[in-house]
Amino acid sequence: MKKVMFVFGVVSCALISNNLNAQRHRRSWNDVDRADAVNIDSTTKEGYTLIFINHDSTFDKAVEKHMTEVFFKVYPEEAKEYNPNTRKKVFIIIDPAYKGVAATAGSIVRVNPEWMHQHPEDVDVVTHEVMHIVQSYRGGAGPGWITEGIADFVRNEYGVNNKAAGWSLTPFNSKQSYTNAYRITARFLVWIEKKYDKTFVRELNEAMREHTYTDDFWKNKTGKTVDELWAEYAANPAI
Repeated sequence: MKKVMFVFGVVSCALISNNLNAQRHRRSWNDVDRADAVNIDSTTKEGYTLIFINHDSTFDKAVEKHMTEVFFKVYPEEAKEYNPNTRKKVFIIIDPAYKGVAATAGSIVRVNPEWMHQHPEDVDVVTHEVMHIVQSYRGGAGPGWITEGIADFVRNEYGVNNKAAGWSLTPFNSKQSYTNAYRITARFLVWIEKKYDKTFVRELNEAMREHTYTDDFWKNKTGKTVDELWAEYAANPAI
């Protein structure tokens, strides 16, 4: 009995610890971390506000300026095309604790400063990430590969510095799948719009946000399933 009680206590403590860690993670993402910031810059233009919070003392002010310019160039355009009711206030946080490239939740974009140190021209990470704010998909909206494919489709369309950053859509090869997401899916979406329907991505985005997306979306819009479209794309992927 004591052994069972001890094990139960250990399991209970582990569950409590995991729950607390999850809560800390949620709080840390939503915490805009003003207290120990190196600099905080707030800019408002034409109804949109960007609060840029930097936690890296070595972060290049010229890169911050460029990222800010990109935001005010592309975010209103993305909003107009894909979601006029998107958030009006956005936070970009230069966060040394974040080890990916960049990620977005709610109105907060976190960017790894090390990535920007190594790739200072890659300011269109902003174009991709703020599109996630515009998308505003709730849980269960649809496949993640669509979410990321649309964001890179939009980066390809609205990006202001892709060429200088060495960024482009991934050329087709036979090992790919439409579920690969990002640039591979984005190129497939470009092909669909050129071949079938110029409003395809806009309507796909709306279906995802409104939770009306199903696998039938592709056939309803083009007359073909996604697998049939991919097979046709694979046979002639020119865009």
